[in-house]
Amino acid sequence: MSTKRPILIRLLLWSILIVGLPLGILALTWLATLPDVGALARHNPTSTALMDSRAEKAAKEKRAVPKQWSWVPLSRISSHLQRAVIAAEDASFFTHEGFDWEGIREAALHNFEAGEMKRGGSTITQQLAKNLFLSSERSLIRKTREALITRSLEHHLTKERILELYLNVAEWGRGVYGAEAAARHHFGKSAAELTLDEAAWLAAILPSPQRYDPIRKTVALTKRHQRILRWIHKVSTAAQTREPSLPE
Repeated sequence: MSTKRPILIRLLLWSILIVGLPLGILALTWLATLPDVGALARHNPTSTALMDSRAEKAAKEKRAVPKQWSWVPLSRISSHLQRAVIAAEDASFFTHEGFDWEGIREAALHNFEAGEMKRGGSTITQQLAKNLFLSSERSLIRKTREALITRSLEHHLTKERILELYLNVAEWGRGVYGAEAAARHHFGKSAAELTLDEAAWLAAILPSPQRYDPIRKTVALTKRHQRILRWIHKVSTAAQTREPSLPE
């Protein structure tokens, strides 16, 4: 055997140790800094990363944006709004495990054809992870953390709890967070009293809540509102014929 081979093997092993050990320590440290998602099964958040970011931006711009936020249990949020939000944001919410791979594939194809990042394909669980804990920057590191938190949310929480959290922290206007504040801000009533039509309007503005505050019924928003109503009608019809659909 050539005397050079053992030397090369030792060099290779030392290289793996020198490079791999720091990376391993970094990875463990990074994982250790992930949020305690399990606590959300018992406690409601007192704020979110999105709320803090909006408040910080308003302070820098010396703007006064009072926060409207009132937590309510899922039982006090209109079933119309629950179904409308799922229709608008994540139709397969109750069947996936945090990621809608078909939606991600379609979004990637759309972005490739458009030549830019226009569509995200994020599920409700992914959006919740971002709203609660992450910044709005678009980077591989942020997306990786989002994926890890998403899996943790799905592992520790029920779908109903994830939906309850999302509906209570989603942004629905300038300083308006959660279904209860949104219903009162836009329609002057509680979240429990929302009609199907009102719920569809609230679901329609989710992608651009600050743009449509108050609700400005543009052509694009009206089309989105109508698509949501059609989807809900389709699911209701499927339920009546005993086809697979979202839980009532």
